Amino acid sequence: MRRRRRPLDDRITALAQAADLAEGRVDPALVGRAREVVARAGARRGLSLRHTVAAVAGATGSGKSSLVNALAGAELVEVGVTRPTTAKAQAVVWGPEGSGPLLDWLDVPLRHTVGASVADAEEQSGLILLDLPDHDSIMLSHRLEVDRLVAVVDLLIWVLDPQKYADAAVHERYLRPLARHRDVVIVVLNQIDRLPGPAVSRCLAHLRRLLAADGLTDVPVLGVSARTGEGMAELQALLNERVTRRTAWAARLAADAATAALALRGHAPPAGAASGAAGVPRARVGALVRALEQAAAVPVVVNAVAKAHRHRSATATGWPVTRWLRRLRPDPLRRLGLTRSPAGRTSLPPATSVQVAAVDAAVRELGAAAADGVPEPWATAVRHAARSREGELADALDRMVAVSAETRAPRWWRAAGALQWLLAGAMLLGALWLLGLFVLDWLRLPPPPTPTAGELPWPTVLLLGGAVLGVLVALLCRLASWFGGWRRARKAARALRAGVERIAGELVVEPIEAELRRYRRFLEQVEVAAAR
Repeated sequence: MRRRRRPLDDRITALAQAADLAEGRVDPALVGRAREVVARAGARRGLSLRHTVAAVAGATGSGKSSLVNALAGAELVEVGVTRPTTAKAQAVVWGPEGSGPLLDWLDVPLRHTVGASVADAEEQSGLILLDLPDHDSIMLSHRLEVDRLVAVVDLLIWVLDPQKYADAAVHERYLRPLARHRDVVIVVLNQIDRLPGPAVSRCLAHLRRLLAADGLTDVPVLGVSARTGEGMAELQALLNERVTRRTAWAARLAADAATAALALRGHAPPAGAASGAAGVPRARVGALVRALEQAAAVPVVVNAVAKAHRHRSATATGWPVTRWLRRLRPDPLRRLGLTRSPAGRTSLPPATSVQVAAVDAAVRELGAAAADGVPEPWATAVRHAARSREGELADALDRMVAVSAETRAPRWWRAAGALQWLLAGAMLLGALWLLGLFVLDWLRLPPPPTPTAGELPWPTVLLLGGAVLGVLVALLCRLASWFGGWRRARKAARALRAGVERIAGELVVEPIEAELRRYRRFLEQVEVAAAR
């Protein structure tokens, strides 16, 4: 089943988007050329679409002007004897109504109007023939005029002569770059009256082989003689058919869009083929995360979290008699500056040169792996994207560690601390009670009755029980703090690793993926613009 051609508007829009996506990644000259095509398409669609502008181009002495006059049926353009002849493009117009703005846009001031007969009016009305200067003229201005108009006209009629039809200059400079313009190119071998009969067919066959080598297969190739009129009827009929369809302008713009799009793509594969942009390899991301963990001192912080938990637990739940000694020791997290603060900064030592080098190597390797299979210059853009925010890594890691390492005190610490103070109070009460009894006995005063708990008086129970239970509670809290420190360390390790992965994703992986998405989108737009 034959594929439906994409509308011209879709192709021009796709080319514009491809140019925008290629900005800064592809040769600026190619991007500029694509945007010129987009601008030219917008301008051409705003002018007369019932006119078809056909440029008659050729080398010196090929008989372009004679051919134009033969098609017009009148001597409208001057045929010179000396070389170079035509200096400025001249227009021959069938049906001039509405052609003025179009010719103004083409910057062709020399214009001739053909008085077509009624029979020819419908078939030829809307045809504009441009007689161009010689493309091989010794005058630079002539060659520039040819190049300018060849790039913008709707239809190209290349006039060759039997002596120079195989000239490499015309094939390499003009015909070969028009490989995707087969629908808007007509090749005419003029002056066949100078050849013997059998030689005409041989020259035409050879010319078709040369054109096929240029990529212009199936391009109409006609042998004519402007002097004798041989073959002119076939050429006239072909021109009438192209003019009647009124689609040459769209075919030319579509071919220009395809050519510009393929030039942008360069050696990149089509969007439907294996483009090599498979994504970011997860193994390389894991290596980057491990390098960042070392640079951010995550193992040091995890160890400090465990020690800080145990230190704070002993301070909050230890035996009040000895608890104050714990306060003399520095808090491991505060010593590293890992406390909740408005600044969100730490006092961690900066990464060593070895750690910095490891991070840089991991970033480079990740970018290189992601760019593997992606053609230049997009591969360079992917590698650059990997390092585009590398300078932000150290600051982001420091802020993340400052937030993720801080822990909250468990609720049981407060209950255990209150119990310890209660036991200390009981011990103090027992000691004061016993001291009072001792003073009364020393003063030989009768002691008040002392309640007992079994065989032991309550003052002794309060003193000894408070001391024993306080120590026991302190030991149990110490065991709980060791287990809690281990749990807090594991939780901090998970939080810190998640934070490192998030930073690696935001500052390294996401720029790479954004560039790869941009590349895939570019290929998609190129495919649309270049579709046939």
